[in-house]
Amino acid sequence: MALDPEAFDDLVRAHTDRMYRVALRLCGDPAEAEDVVQDAWIAAWRGRASFRGDAAVSTWLYRVVTNTAMAHLRRRRPTVALDEVPAGRLTDGRPSPEAWALLGERASAVHRAIATLEPSQRVPLVLRELEGMSYEEVAGVLQVSVPVLHKRLYRARVALLAKLEELR
Repeated sequence: MALDPEAFDDLVRAHTDRMYRVALRLCGDPAEAEDVVQDAWIAAWRGRASFRGDAAVSTWLYRVVTNTAMAHLRRRRPTVALDEVPAGRLTDGRPSPEAWALLGERASAVHRAIATLEPSQRVPLVLRELEGMSYEEVAGVLQVSVPVLHKRLYRARVALLAKLEELR
């Protein structure tokens, strides 16, 4: 089931933002994330004829961007902290400036800790916890079974907690 060029244009418009978020969370650098997404789209275009249709197109694209990001990470040491802090609200309405500062510090610490994880731990954690993908979707992207994914996520969460303790 090859993708035709018109359908591919639609995919680019529909999925670039999500692919960028994944790349940014895996690489930690906005410029590198842009390079990763561009390289991923090139790889997807070149490999479009091999898309079999046995998984959702979005799963296939997540796999392409994840593999591309991993290739970029192998070429450098993954020590860059993520600087993007997600916006959020406290449960009691509008947060005070102090609350925003504390929330930003905590989120920044979590992102720094995630950036120090090994890619084999960082990838499933980012896809599941930050991107909100289901276990089945993440397992499909990583081409592993759901039980194997559960084990990887457990190890990633344990490692993340240890990293957060180190940052304290």
